Amino acid sequence: MLNWPIRWMGRETGIEARALSDMLPGIDFSSAGSDVTSTNPTLPQATDEPPAKARIALALGGGAARGWAHIGVLRALDEGGIDIGMIAGTSIGALVGGCYLAGKLDELEAFARSLTMRRIAGLLDFTIRGGGLFGGMRLNNRMRDHLDGLTIEGLDRPFVAVATEVATGHEVWVTHGALITAIRASYALPGIFEPVTCNNRTLVDGALVNPVPVSVCRAHEEPLVVAVNLHYDLYGRSAVVKHNATDHSPDVTPIARRMSETPMEQASRRFGMTGVMVQAYNIIQDRIARARLAGDPPDLSLMPKLGDIGLSEFHRAGEAIDRGYEETRAKIGELERLQRVMVR
Repeated sequence: MLNWPIRWMGRETGIEARALSDMLPGIDFSSAGSDVTSTNPTLPQATDEPPAKARIALALGGGAARGWAHIGVLRALDEGGIDIGMIAGTSIGALVGGCYLAGKLDELEAFARSLTMRRIAGLLDFTIRGGGLFGGMRLNNRMRDHLDGLTIEGLDRPFVAVATEVATGHEVWVTHGALITAIRASYALPGIFEPVTCNNRTLVDGALVNPVPVSVCRAHEEPLVVAVNLHYDLYGRSAVVKHNATDHSPDVTPIARRMSETPMEQASRRFGMTGVMVQAYNIIQDRIARARLAGDPPDLSLMPKLGDIGLSEFHRAGEAIDRGYEETRAKIGELERLQRVMVR
């Protein structure tokens, strides 16, 4: 057998280049020590471009004072580099989402964190006329300082404020026009704030029909929908309880039971007129949200733990913002994975 010393990777040493050329046509062996692999096609170079990710559509739910948590959610999404393609908001979700897309989130957060019980009372203009206890114009004037002249179509991304038409019960999606009017209509809580008249329609809070507007994001054909549900930890709202109608004094409650009550349960025994209205509204909103999310669930839900914050405790904005931020930061990894999976 012939002993032809050939170096590794096709580098010929003891054989004439011409002989190898005859054996392997198409390869140039004109110079000894040439590398066979040098004739291979050039491999594509790796790029430093990040993989494509789907933008998220954000459905910001209603929840009155708990809605300040939306500010923390948006802060965390921005810090995590999560690209938001559109926002649909109901009630305070419309307020926070609209201010975010208008570039006014800093001003809104500063306002929220500055609220005290006394300052909140100063913003409420009591009225004996109209369809609510408060006219809402003082709050409206405060918004005008930052949002006056802005339109929904002038924002850099799609925005939808969800409201309810009083006369028909229709769900109304406000997609064009004055941003302030859309926001006011979406948070006009029946019996608390006066309804908003917009193009011959009388509108109130959108949470009456769509508390967490996932369906709005789906209608805009967004591939990845993330919902922020502010009622997640209000346990027991869907239970059916068998009760005894025997008369007892309302003060006859076992001491052990009173000691084990949560702050919300303790407050439930001290409702005033507005407290009853707000709590009834809270129950309705929770039931509707459960039903609608069961039929059209989001791809991911963010659910800050806010059960101990009352609907009217707007002065606890700092706590709500921090909890929204913490909940979202914990889900950033899952969001990034979904973005890669759902990219079109």
